[in-house]
Amino acid sequence: MKIVSSILTLSIATCLPLAAQRSDKPLLSIKLESKRAIERGNAYLKTQQDAKGFWRDANYPAYTALALSCALRSPTYKDADYVRKGLDWLAKQQKEDGGIYGSGLATYNTATSIVALVASGNNKYHPAILKARNYLIAMQATPGNLGDLDKKHLGGIGYGGTYKHSDLSNTHLSIEALRLSRHIARDNANGKQPELDWDAAIGFVSRVQNLRETNKTEGISNDGSFNYYVGGSKADPYVLPDGTEQLRGYGSMSYAGLLSLIYADLDEQDIRVKAVKKWLSEHYSVKENAGLATKEHPELGQQGLYYYYHAMAKALAAANIDKLKLKDGREADWRPDLGNQLLSKQREDGSWLNSANARWWESDPVLVTAYGVLTLEQIYHSIPE
Repeated sequence: MKIVSSILTLSIATCLPLAAQRSDKPLLSIKLESKRAIERGNAYLKTQQDAKGFWRDANYPAYTALALSCALRSPTYKDADYVRKGLDWLAKQQKEDGGIYGSGLATYNTATSIVALVASGNNKYHPAILKARNYLIAMQATPGNLGDLDKKHLGGIGYGGTYKHSDLSNTHLSIEALRLSRHIARDNANGKQPELDWDAAIGFVSRVQNLRETNKTEGISNDGSFNYYVGGSKADPYVLPDGTEQLRGYGSMSYAGLLSLIYADLDEQDIRVKAVKKWLSEHYSVKENAGLATKEHPELGQQGLYYYYHAMAKALAAANIDKLKLKDGREADWRPDLGNQLLSKQREDGSWLNSANARWWESDPVLVTAYGVLTLEQIYHSIPE
């Protein structure tokens, strides 16, 4: 995809893709309001740091990495002692195998930590970043390390540990971390570095998409959306008139799929890219995690809502999408839509919380506030001066 080279060049300093975007009053307004909300969110997060330098739980460095990324990406950030302390703590959590994790979820914690260390712009963390990159690359499912897992997992990356099967969430976060840190790996001063098997990765991502032209997995639908892993979705299945079931994709994984395709350099005319863009346009929502709600249980749409917001902002900015054309012909300007939704949900102390659904840890204000701040920062930085 042509746009990714410019995205990666511009993202070195902030790790935030910049999209060419017209400047008008609604966007100027949301940019100014987002800036203030980001400051309030980061002020809240600062109060949640432990005296030792970490956030929330030392066993899960991702908490710390997310809070640090929020601070480092702020439009008003200035060098701060608490951030330096957090970065040093984070780097010290690296294991001999290169991973940055505590008691579990090794891939997720390592990928999130890479992004924060890269965002610091500090060369002293380059050795740790390179070791962590090598760890993620080694976590990719290959014929040599697949063990007793089904071949459908090839090319993907899972949580690690007892959660060995590949899934799209860990795969897309790993892909993102590897692309945002690639300039460090390609620095001649560091010598030749290993690289992800990108063809295998795209093969896995394709097997998670509901698109029969490029995916022969049984039981999928054919609307271009993405599932959580091959042959499985977190959304309730479609039930056909004859009683058979088909996998139903949903919003957060579909945005994760789009971002993966972009970072893998697929052309925007590729059928997989076009299909997921069409699904996202037809299921556009800033009120719910699209695709999870059912007629019987509309409340399911609130699951993973802030993870969804973050994935949405990253993917749409990376794809240079300014507006989405909806089913009824209207166009949705996603930046003010999403920004205003988040602004309306920020609590008095500057935090956010998914009060409607606690699934996927979204009852934790530190995690949810980090998602909220990062989403607003993505919106802010994708609007030009």
